[in-house]
Amino acid sequence: MKHLLCFCLILFIFKGYSQEGEVPKKFVLDATPFYGSIVLHNPDISHLITEHPRGIILGLSKKRYGHEDWEADLGYPDTGFTFVYQDMNNATLGEHFGLYAHYNFYFLKRNLQLRIGQGVAYNTNPYDKNNNFRNNAYGTHLLASTVVLLNYHKENLFKGMGVKAGLTLIHYSNANFRAPNTSTNTMAFNVGLTYNLDGGKTYDYIEPKAKEKITEPIRYNLVLRSGVNESDVINSGQYGFWILSAYADKRLGGRSAIQFGVDAFFSNFLKELIRFQSISFPELNVDSDTDFKRVGLFVGHELFVNKLSIETQLGYYVYYPFDFEGRVYNRIGLKRYFGGKIFGAITLKSHGAKAEALEFGIGVRL
Repeated sequence: MKHLLCFCLILFIFKGYSQEGEVPKKFVLDATPFYGSIVLHNPDISHLITEHPRGIILGLSKKRYGHEDWEADLGYPDTGFTFVYQDMNNATLGEHFGLYAHYNFYFLKRNLQLRIGQGVAYNTNPYDKNNNFRNNAYGTHLLASTVVLLNYHKENLFKGMGVKAGLTLIHYSNANFRAPNTSTNTMAFNVGLTYNLDGGKTYDYIEPKAKEKITEPIRYNLVLRSGVNESDVINSGQYGFWILSAYADKRLGGRSAIQFGVDAFFSNFLKELIRFQSISFPELNVDSDTDFKRVGLFVGHELFVNKLSIETQLGYYVYYPFDFEGRVYNRIGLKRYFGGKIFGAITLKSHGAKAEALEFGIGVRL
C-alpha cells in the first residue's frame, strides 16, 4: 500500500508538471533511501530515542536554464516536489508521510546539491492522553515539516541514470498549534539514484543579460499576522493571536533587502498561562494581572525570488512584562507578492529552536 501511494503521488505530480508550457521541459526523478538517528535537541524526548529511523525520499525536479531572470541570478536552481516516507522505528512516534515544495541549489560545478523543502507531514500516532501519553513530541496528526539534503549529485551517467549520496535533515513540528510540541529532528545518511525522464538530453544555460542596477527609496511595510496556538501546558486550550508589524526596508540589489521594524504581539494563550501559573505555581511569583502583550524590535533580510521571497528576522522584546522563552525571538518564512504592493506571508515565529506560532499574514509594501 505504501509503495502504491508513492507511485500514484509521482504520477499526479508529473501530470501537473507536464501541463506547463515552458521550454525546455526537462524533469529529473530521484529515489533516495535514508537511515539515521533522532537528534537529542531536548532532554524531554530522550525516552523516545530508542532505535534508528529509516525511510525513502522521492523527488521530481524541473531543471531551470535561465528563461526567467531569477534563475540565472540564483545559479539555475531546480524547482519541484519531494515526498518523504519515514518510519521512526518507535511505536510511540509512529510513521510520517510528507509532501514538500523544494528548491535544489548547486555548488562546486553543480556536483554539490543543496535541497531545501518546506511542506506538511501526516503522523500516524500523535499524543493521546489515554492511548499514547508518552508521545510528547507531536500533539497533532498534521505537522509542519522541513527537509534539507546536502548531496554529491551526478546526473546522466548512463542513459539518463545518475547517483546521489550525502546527508539528510528532517524536522517535524506543529508550531505549538496544540500541545505537546517538543518536535523531532532526524539526521540521516542517504544514497540514491536519479533518472532524467527525457533519457539524458542536454540543454545550454542562458547567460544572464546585463541589467540596470535596481535603485529604490526606502519602502515602508505594514503587516497583520494571525493564527492559533497553545502553551506547553497540555489541554490548556487553543487561543487566537494577532501581531501588527511595521518596518522599513531598503533594497541592496536585484535580490536582497534589509529590514528594520517593530512588532506588537497580542498572544491570548499567554493570558491563560499567566492565570495558570499565578494559581498553580505561587513560587514563581506571577501576578494574575500581568500584562500579556509584548513589543519587539527586529532586523531582517528578504531574498526576492520572482514573485516569492524568503524572509528572515531576528528580534528583541523591549516591552516584556511576562517571561516566556526569553527576550530574543526569530522569524522565518515565505512571502508571495500580488502585484507590486500587496503580499501574503506564512512565517514561523520561534525562540531559538522552540517554536511559538505559525503565522498567516497579509501586508502592504508602500
